[in-house]
Amino acid sequence: MRLNSIQLGSIFLAPLSGVADSPFRRICKRFGAETVYSEMVSSEGLSRHNPRSFEVIKFHGEEHPIGIQIFGADVGRMAEAARIIETTRADFIDINMACPARRIVARGGGCALMREPGLARDIAASVVKATDLPVTVKLRLGWDEANINVVELSKMLEDVGIKAIAIHGRTWKQGFKGEAAWEPIAQVKKSVSIPIILSGDIKQPDDVERAFQVTGCDAVMVARGVYGRPWIFKAIHAYLKGVAFDKPRADEILKTIVDHLDMAIDFYGEYLAVIRFRKHLLWYTKGIPGVVALRRAMSHVRTRRDVLAILEQILEG
Repeated sequence: MRLNSIQLGSIFLAPLSGVADSPFRRICKRFGAETVYSEMVSSEGLSRHNPRSFEVIKFHGEEHPIGIQIFGADVGRMAEAARIIETTRADFIDINMACPARRIVARGGGCALMREPGLARDIAASVVKATDLPVTVKLRLGWDEANINVVELSKMLEDVGIKAIAIHGRTWKQGFKGEAAWEPIAQVKKSVSIPIILSGDIKQPDDVERAFQVTGCDAVMVARGVYGRPWIFKAIHAYLKGVAFDKPRADEILKTIVDHLDMAIDFYGEYLAVIRFRKHLLWYTKGIPGVVALRRAMSHVRTRRDVLAILEQILEG
């Protein structure tokens, strides 16, 4: 899949809020994620020069190609955010019209825009006009089962210059419950000429093959299926090539944990990095024999030494 002259590949890491920060994106790139996205960032925060918002859009050179995802409901501030992002040398800008979080929707952003297709179109048009970077959008199927409008909105977005659309196969009302529906994504693919990226229920390598077959999509986005196992990208590439993939051994997993932790410390400083790393530590070690008794300690680590002490106990076991 290409955006203008940019080769993006076909296996993406989703813009996972609270998870896909720069250190984690770099780990996923090393395992074969071909394109990554930033965590979603507030257009209000960027346009008001909020330091936390600018931290979210920081990235390392090895993360290319990378898209910066913005959210908001104000046409002017979304355009200003796009102009700011253009200065970062990101490869493209993504507009979030899919987030189901109530705090985002209550402010008119995320999936709330699917209830306001005219505003969604105007925001997309303003961002496209404000930047020379390619602009993409992430959608859901619609607000609820009675209001599935992803086909119609996708056509509108294509008309104002959006270059690709990612679609999560659930409605706002579903959140992340139930199974993602892929048939509507296939309908969108038949209705527009721009690339379509499938999101939702990509958990195993064979899900990727099935997604391509069922929908004809141009790329897939791995989201919750990456929690604690960034090597899923390597497994997907192996599966699609028809070659064997051996799940990492415990010692290989622990090396990945340490590499990830050290990147986080370099990015945030030790205290904040370790606090934010706790969830990753729990995900990484899930299912490893003997870790159940250590999980309470994992939730309270405060230093790199604390993490290494737990990993040593795992290796000894």
